[in-house]
Amino acid sequence: MEVTVAKSAGFCFGVKRAVEKVYEQTGKGKKIYTYGPIIHNGEVVRDLEKRGVTVVESVKELERLHEGTVVIRSHGVSREIYEAVEAQGLDCVDATCPFVKRIHKIVEKESRAGKRIIIIGNPGHPEVEGIRGWALSETAVIESQEEAKTFADDPKNLENKGEEWCIVSQTTFNYNKFKELVEIFLKKGYNGIVVNTICNATEERQTEARQIASQVGSMIVIGDTHSSNTRKLYEICKEECGDTYFIQTLDDLHLELPKAASPVGITAGASTPNNIIEEVQNYVRINF
Repeated sequence: MEVTVAKSAGFCFGVKRAVEKVYEQTGKGKKIYTYGPIIHNGEVVRDLEKRGVTVVESVKELERLHEGTVVIRSHGVSREIYEAVEAQGLDCVDATCPFVKRIHKIVEKESRAGKRIIIIGNPGHPEVEGIRGWALSETAVIESQEEAKTFADDPKNLENKGEEWCIVSQTTFNYNKFKELVEIFLKKGYNGIVVNTICNATEERQTEARQIASQVGSMIVIGDTHSSNTRKLYEICKEECGDTYFIQTLDDLHLELPKAASPVGITAGASTPNNIIEEVQNYVRINF
């Protein structure tokens, strides 16, 4: 079976950096914690647990700790979490992706200047929750065209339309959807600035996935089900190739691919380890 693997598949810079920072801390004799899963990949998180790394998920959990090192996840966290870590006298290793850190600084600066903040992204995603935690003014999170139209037409928001707004994006959001949502606000006459904070790696990964999916008989997208960027890749590939499959590991690959399905395309989310990509790639090449 002919297989095309996306060059951008697998760990991005921010994820690789975060994972390495946690592994560097293991074996030093200190108790290691991560605030939230370091990345959205169950395989990596389970391996770290075997090495003694514990995941904490709330300020209340932090307040029960009195020693050890807390590693801030790649998705970033709110200002409140840093303050809680410091208050407990814990060591802090900041593994926030630099591209996410940039959004924190933009939101803090622009909200301090009086601008209202609109975040284009998934309201339940930890990255978005962290971004909101750096705003000093009112924020809104918009994920769909319906939400954007409802928000833009809300009389309460229309009253504030003359005020300055700052629009940013979750780093892993679909670039085309970001442009569509921004256009809704611009057409409604909202005043302010738009900062495209989708990271370059995300744009490149989405563009490459779309291109490969449009040229193959079947497409395999590898990543954790909790990974936002992997779900976006799946949506993009599904638009181009009807036979698109979303798997986490080789164990999930239960396919009977006919020869007519050749070639097969493979891409993977930013939190997918290379060894899983290689296992899937080799299996498809050998068995189909």
